[in-house]
Amino acid sequence: MAKIFPNSYEVCKCKHVTLAEITYAIKEKEANTIEKIGELTDAGTCCKCCQSSEQDFGTEKMELYLEEILNKFVG
Repeated sequence: MAKIFPNSYEVCKCKHVTLAEITYAIKEKEANTIEKIGELTDAGTCCKCCQSSEQDFGTEKMELYLEEILNKFVG
């Protein structure tokens, strides 16, 4: 079973962007790429670890990535 994240969950730690902000950009502003999400919210524009598990170079992996969120709505 997939984990359920609250809208206040901070997906991008560098820019402090929440799941709610990202889903709003996708659903209401038609952000259909990671780049467009970044343009609208700043998420994924700094270290890029939150973009995908392949981009995540941290020692402690993130629980949710932009790629996964985008695939849920656009994929």
